[in-house]
Amino acid sequence: MTDTIELLEAIGRDASLRHAPGEELAQRLDGAQASAALVAAAASGDSSVLSVEFGQLPNQVPQVNQMPAREDDEPMEEEPLDVPPLGSKS
Repeated sequence: MTDTIELLEAIGRDASLRHAPGEELAQRLDGAQASAALVAAAASGDSSVLSVEFGQLPNQVPQVNQMPAREDDEPMEEEPLDVPPLGSKS
């Protein structure tokens, strides 16, 4: 796995590798004796095959509401506005 990370860093540093077509990148990685998962990811453009190599488990999205909580039982109180009635001069 360390070699895979080092190869990914090298790809990130080298623009010619970063923007290379998938097949060309896969051939170059195969020549550098990269792992089968990294070569497959480069050839297919699907990084999910690297998840197995890195031991990553899928994340589950928590079921949490990110909005401020309000109690449904209590009615919202509206504050009166200090607006003078029409036709009056203040």
